[in-house]
Amino acid sequence: MGQVTSLFVRKMLLQVADPQARYAFLTSVGMGAEEADPARMIAASTYYDLLERVVRSDPDGTTLPLRVGATMACDDYAAFGLAWKSALTLQGSYERAVRYARVLTSVTGYRLEKVDGGAILHLERRGQRRLGMRISNEATLASIFAISREVCGERFRAEAVCFGHAPPACLSGHRAYFGCEPVFNADWDGFRVSDDVLQATNRLGDRSISNFFEAHLAGELAQLQGDETLERRVRSLVTRSLSEGVPMVSDVARQLGMSGRTLQRRLADIGQTFQWQVDMSRRELAEQLLRETDYALTEVAFLTGFSEQSAFTRAFRRWSGQTPRSFRLASTSGRE
Repeated sequence: MGQVTSLFVRKMLLQVADPQARYAFLTSVGMGAEEADPARMIAASTYYDLLERVVRSDPDGTTLPLRVGATMACDDYAAFGLAWKSALTLQGSYERAVRYARVLTSVTGYRLEKVDGGAILHLERRGQRRLGMRISNEATLASIFAISREVCGERFRAEAVCFGHAPPACLSGHRAYFGCEPVFNADWDGFRVSDDVLQATNRLGDRSISNFFEAHLAGELAQLQGDETLERRVRSLVTRSLSEGVPMVSDVARQLGMSGRTLQRRLADIGQTFQWQVDMSRRELAEQLLRETDYALTEVAFLTGFSEQSAFTRAFRRWSGQTPRSFRLASTSGRE
């Protein structure tokens, strides 16, 4: 299961006016009120669930992803943002997004396609196109517009903006934000810009600074790829064991060819614990079973390592802020 930076969570929740509601949303995804750290990741499915709950509680849910995107600035993205704004041209910024998007998310990538007179920056996101993903796609493109305007100024214009999902009920907010008529139900997600815009000099472009941050991101990416391999292997082993009960850390470590202490230390090095891995494995499997099967809740509870449905329901409510039954109903309606 993929991950996204917790930065996106915090930016989204800044749109929640009620501080108590905002804190409740944060704690429902295992986060607190501490300073934002873009390096901290959460499961993509958790993020999509949160988006769906937030947009349904927002008085103007249609423009929520646009409002979130408008708040983004290069400095919010740490090294990624500094590499973006220090690139010499907007094309250089987009090329960095293509190479280093993985430092922010493992479910989204970018592809820069040259076309006559310009290029298309494609947003490529893996997974089921549920409501939460649709919101995220709109927020992502809105964010790219915001940081493109930051480095390019008034010269930035898009010739076309496309989304692969159905349009919202009202498009006035989208027209105003993107500055053109957005196309929905398209074959791709992304936008097209002219060569003049691509080759425009970034206001803060600096070759030496750009080279420094590109090298820094390359190191971060290499580290993430190693961490992701360990996470993926731990989650896979935990998930395969859940129907027989929650595995011991020593059992999982042995299958990975290391001691329990070593596994715990390596997880701690990336800011995680074995118990967190177990919780996320249970949550991801539960969500998959609730979305994709008709298993009774008692069966889902058993398959995710719970001896009683009541314990499963309490845990699921802690993870997502809703009951398994409510999640299943919402997932079904989100596909319609």
